[in-house]
Amino acid sequence: MLDVAFIRENADLVKEGMKNKGEPDSSVVDRVIEKDEEWRSVVTELDNLRAESNKKAKKIGQLMGQGKKEEAQKLIKETGDNKEKIKELEDKLSGLEKERSDLLYQIPNVPDKSVPVGHSEEDNEVYLTWGETSEEEWRKPHWEIAEKKGWIDFERGSKVTGAGFPFYVGAMARLQRALINFFLNEASEKGYTELQAPYFVNEDSARGTGQIPDKEDMMYTIPRDGFFAIPTAEVPVTNFHRDEIFSMEDLPVYYSAYTPCWRREAGSYGKDVRGLNRLHQFDKVELVKIVHPDSSDEELESLREYAESLLKKLELPYRTLLMCTGDMGFTQTKKYDLEVWSPGQHRWLEVSSCSNFGSFQARRMQLRYKNEKGKTEILHTLNGSGLALPRIVASILETYQTEDGDVLVPDVLQPYMNSEKM
Repeated sequence: MLDVAFIRENADLVKEGMKNKGEPDSSVVDRVIEKDEEWRSVVTELDNLRAESNKKAKKIGQLMGQGKKEEAQKLIKETGDNKEKIKELEDKLSGLEKERSDLLYQIPNVPDKSVPVGHSEEDNEVYLTWGETSEEEWRKPHWEIAEKKGWIDFERGSKVTGAGFPFYVGAMARLQRALINFFLNEASEKGYTELQAPYFVNEDSARGTGQIPDKEDMMYTIPRDGFFAIPTAEVPVTNFHRDEIFSMEDLPVYYSAYTPCWRREAGSYGKDVRGLNRLHQFDKVELVKIVHPDSSDEELESLREYAESLLKKLELPYRTLLMCTGDMGFTQTKKYDLEVWSPGQHRWLEVSSCSNFGSFQARRMQLRYKNEKGKTEILHTLNGSGLALPRIVASILETYQTEDGDVLVPDVLQPYMNSEKM
């Protein structure tokens, strides 16, 4: 969430950011400021009343010591009245804090000045492209290749669970495992500490990274236990240090984690959901950074470059998009999407998002550090897919297929697969 002091001092900027992110009703900003003014007024009244009570308590001690019990009893009664009033104000303050917090959760992060203003994917900017895209007519989409080879079983997956929960069979299961190990090993060499994270999180964790109150409909829930199945390892990994304070010497912190991910993908339909394009359960290696505020812009660029390096090593043509304000998301201040070329579908497929959240997530999680002067301040968080597997697999099948129907293994994966061909 945004700092309420920042909102007070930059109300117009916050409103403009909401508008540019597709939130035309920015009246919540004014309501936050009004609620904060009311909260601050109660804090002042409460502080004054506590100070008065403390002063009277000292006076009572003095009067009792001087044998002036009648005067002391009068002050004791006044102090008792003050205690009742203090309790009323404390309850009021607690209610105001919750009301203000509920309003703050409704305000999205402010886009960085470098982010293009726009309202749909057509307004995203192509930041760079790499590799030559294949256009041969003989290339088949991955679902046809996989069906012919018996590598993916959607029908049995639907029988066992439901649509969007496929089985990977034989060479496809090995390819998945090879990619996971390749991504994790590459991250380790770049200084990322590997975590094995929980697959379910509680409400505080989902709120900490911004999944709620924003993306509840996208997550699978376990109501009996109050858990959410993770939509990405970002949620448990970023919450790993929730409510903790770092020293300057501990920064930056880099984590990688492989997890399955679950997303309901409500409302998805059409060609975009064919084959591996959109699943309810999929595998992903996630990268999380916890950094000093002054370095988060630089850290985003290095995160993007690292994710791009994986695609280069797999020799998959890709492009990087700088996302516009309206296609960026509630929590991000700046975001890049990486898309690989799908020669069997003749379209680009998103395989990674690299995002800077600024202090937005960290403030929700009270993820802090002590600066050089010993003052506690809020950290910045970033994350990126390094990488998500389904569309990477789809692109590999389509890019590395041969005219006679075989599929070759990318050079960097051959040691993991012990084979040059699937």
